[in-house]
Amino acid sequence: MKRRIFATAAALAAVVFLILPAQAVPRTSAQCAILMDADTGSVLFEQNADERALIASTTKIMTALTVLELCDPDETVTIPAEATGIEGTSIYLTAGEELTVRELLYGLLLSSGNDAAVALALHAGGSVSAFVAEMNERAEALGLTQTHFENPNGLDGERHYSTARDMANLTAKALKNPIFSEIVATKTYTVGKRCFQNHNRLLWTFNGTIGVKTGYTLAAGRTLVSAAQRDGRTLIAVTLRDRDDWNDHAALYEYGFGLYGMQPVYEKNEEVTRLPLANGQTAALLAGETVLLSLRDGERPDFEVRWPQLAMQAGAPGTHAGYAELRLGERVVATLPLLWGESGIAYDGTTSKNNGCTGRGVP
Repeated sequence: MKRRIFATAAALAAVVFLILPAQAVPRTSAQCAILMDADTGSVLFEQNADERALIASTTKIMTALTVLELCDPDETVTIPAEATGIEGTSIYLTAGEELTVRELLYGLLLSSGNDAAVALALHAGGSVSAFVAEMNERAEALGLTQTHFENPNGLDGERHYSTARDMANLTAKALKNPIFSEIVATKTYTVGKRCFQNHNRLLWTFNGTIGVKTGYTLAAGRTLVSAAQRDGRTLIAVTLRDRDDWNDHAALYEYGFGLYGMQPVYEKNEEVTRLPLANGQTAALLAGETVLLSLRDGERPDFEVRWPQLAMQAGAPGTHAGYAELRLGERVVATLPLLWGESGIAYDGTTSKNNGCTGRGVP
């Protein structure tokens, strides 16, 4: 049955290929660019992705992530005089006023307040230099080998740089933080008399956009890190020094999402794996439902049987047997209910085609 299903799918894919033109690889106006799958780390497009460049206010992605790892978002921050009158974009903080860490993060990530960055750095690190050291430690821990920070706001500096690849990897990490993800997806946010509006135009113009951060200085040019979702997939686009970044990101996403299509992974009642029994035999575990996922050609999710991993005896065929998780990278993309199948095959130290209770979803 499974071979017939995939033969049919392959035939349909061939028909589609004959009808539709090949997905055109986009061209960008960027000096450096990358399009990455946030769940798997797969790179779908790159252009000078490892070239060091100024990153302007996209720096604030690391600033926010570092703050969230050091502080309770509901802590109160009393604004020091050192955080006022900061060069560049500002939310016009005044000495002595009080805001929460969360409110300052909205000012940081939506309105790109350089004063908010300094206020948060002083609160979280005790000094700007100590906080920047924390940023660099986190960059090293994340494997961002071509990244170094001099400040928390993205003002130009000789030793303040990153690459498109490092920024995409950083953003994939940051999006796993639910507070960060919620903030960067917000279009507007009001704090007292202040109204912060997100500078990321894609939130209004490209369906599926979920953030992340814009940046600009005269030396850096336009920098943009964004993320978008479609059919359960999350893609991250980064462009550095790009005069046409809004259009380039939209084109990158259309290209990237076009590489994926809904594909059958399991059919209901198909054998998923065999489970060891206490009597030395095995029992088949069957898919309790049909699973379709948005996948690239040749891509298959990993699976792990979460329960049971060993049984005293098999249940009646067709009855509930447990469940398995299907993963792409670190993300669980589906939970598959399992049914008992036939039993009685002697256990020889392995199981069936999927080599036990963890492995590739399709061999």
